[in-house]
Amino acid sequence: MRLEIVEAGLLEYGEALALQKDMQAKRIAAEIPDTLILLEHPPVITLGRRAENADVLISPALASRLGISIIRTERGGEVTYHGPGQLVGYPICDIGITRGSIKGFVHLVEEALILTLEKEWGLRAGRRKEYIGVWVGEEKIAAIGFSVSRRVTMHGFALNVNTNLDHFKWIVPCGMRTGAVTSLQTILGREIPMEDVKTRVARGIKEVFGYE
Repeated sequence: MRLEIVEAGLLEYGEALALQKDMQAKRIAAEIPDTLILLEHPPVITLGRRAENADVLISPALASRLGISIIRTERGGEVTYHGPGQLVGYPICDIGITRGSIKGFVHLVEEALILTLEKEWGLRAGRRKEYIGVWVGEEKIAAIGFSVSRRVTMHGFALNVNTNLDHFKWIVPCGMRTGAVTSLQTILGREIPMEDVKTRVARGIKEVFGYE
């Protein structure tokens, strides 16, 4: 069982969405294997299916002046932020790998990130019962939200690496009225090479899911 890795660099959210939809259609048709797209986005705020407009704290006018897109999507979850320095991963995978369970798929993505953070950087990461995602202590380091069509996933996870955390002040992240977000750079006190993070996260996902 193989996982193809596609590195897409810095890509506008709309372009990434089109790429996901194209690859999802090809995966449904069994034209490609399970695939993980790794990329970064220019600053963008996205609203999932459970998002409320009130959780976007920046006005549309100011967002427009700053060049920040605000986009409603069909993924699960609430409001999140993507921007440079954040590793975004979009698994285009058949959930047969978790016996058709999207909850099981999300759990394994969380597990892969938790184990990678511990193994590669010595961080004690974990879950919180009331939220989906990954935390280090009381601070969230990774957001997760998926959609599924005909058993194939789209959307995915966002891991804060060298992210500008001030930008999270523009939103109520994932419905969290209290609590903070963090990043690898903040915790470790140095900038982390993104290519290195991509390699380690991809390896962790392959190990946890059982890909070759």
